[in-house]
Amino acid sequence: MGTALFYHLTRRPLEATLPVLLEKSLAAGWRVAVRGTDENRLDWLDERLWMDDGFLPHGRAGTGFDADQPILLTTGPEMSNDPVCLMAIDGAEIEPELARTLERVCILFDGNDPVALDDARAQWRALTGAGITAQYWSEESGRWEKKAESA
Repeated sequence: MGTALFYHLTRRPLEATLPVLLEKSLAAGWRVAVRGTDENRLDWLDERLWMDDGFLPHGRAGTGFDADQPILLTTGPEMSNDPVCLMAIDGAEIEPELARTLERVCILFDGNDPVALDDARAQWRALTGAGITAQYWSEESGRWEKKAESA
């Protein structure tokens, strides 16, 4: 059974935080699926992963080469790249049954958005209520610190 890590973004935006987590996952030899809720937002993220400071090998779901992608961007349930880790952004849901099958799930949420906070709290309750171990990480102090862990 995997662990769910909740990342409360308050100082750096998603486009700064997600690449760091993706780089660490790839360095560990993991394949990753990034699940979002909006195709346009994934288009925007896709461009950033290609053009910003460093290229991260990735692709969009439905391109015909999904299984070959170390990082697969998707808005749906498909994860045909056989990931070890699923990262949810923009309120994308992670079902407890799925969390049990993965090494790690990460929920990144905007701490300045009240709706995102409520969604993250609901996701915490759903996952921990289903027996998934969870950790809450905050960057409030300027660096990432674990603030809570479920029993």
